Amino acid sequence: MRVSTSLILTTYNWENALTAVLRSIAVQHRLPDEVIVADDGSGEDTRLLIQNLAQDFPVPLHHVWQEDEGFRAAQARNRAIASSRCEYILMIDGDMVLHPDFVADHQLLAQAGCYLQGKRFQATPDETRRLLNGGSIRIGPLQNFNFHERFCFHRRHAWHAPWLAHFKARLGHPGAVMSCNMSFWRKDLIRINGFDERMQGYGSEDLELAVRLDHLDLRRRSLRYAALAVHLYHASRAVGDRNDPGLPNNGLLEITRRSGCTWTEYGLNRYLHDFRNPPQDLYQDPLQTVR
Repeated sequence: MRVSTSLILTTYNWENALTAVLRSIAVQHRLPDEVIVADDGSGEDTRLLIQNLAQDFPVPLHHVWQEDEGFRAAQARNRAIASSRCEYILMIDGDMVLHPDFVADHQLLAQAGCYLQGKRFQATPDETRRLLNGGSIRIGPLQNFNFHERFCFHRRHAWHAPWLAHFKARLGHPGAVMSCNMSFWRKDLIRINGFDERMQGYGSEDLELAVRLDHLDLRRRSLRYAALAVHLYHASRAVGDRNDPGLPNNGLLEITRRSGCTWTEYGLNRYLHDFRNPPQDLYQDPLQTVR
């Protein structure tokens, strides 16, 4: 299924990883219609990198930046969603190097009334260094991945088989929510008002979003054997036990689960007006940075 697609990726002060991710996007067999970097407060080096890469990037490359006030991925993504111009939103993290058919797979499996949940392969430190040094992505069952990492693709999923992915997506449990590899209809995200921006600090903002989508009776379809991507190795940003019910984000998550609500008052609607009539060069000039 060919749908107009905005690919949104988050980033924060890791230019080498961002370069590797954007390089993998630029060689997609089916390109997105635009790429939006949702920047949670990176410095000048990141801005200059995006500015330079945008000059020769095969699709419009936009930089949506916000002040560095701690981990605010929910707000960064909401601003990017509000700025998007396409009917479908494909969301990844800035440390995910993509298989050449990643975008095509998400488009192929997109379906009304559903949103898609993919996983990732966990690269070892050696494989991460190779990719950061300009190596091309290689995905297969014999590759240098940690196939035992929790919530990641297993070895058997390293075969790219979209026909099997289409079959599997209709069966079984959708698995864990991971915003590093998800896609949605933009109108569905607007219906729930995007991410809840009270969710600050690492963790659970994607889980809370998925619960509200589920309350709309949307089906989360799990992707295996398709939408393959490699997660670059780095130290986790989680502090302590991310499942601790005493954490503020987890408290908000539990309230959403119990209430059955679909809407957050603290979401992307505050930005939709900002991007309703944007300056013409915002989308025509790939060097434009939104601040």
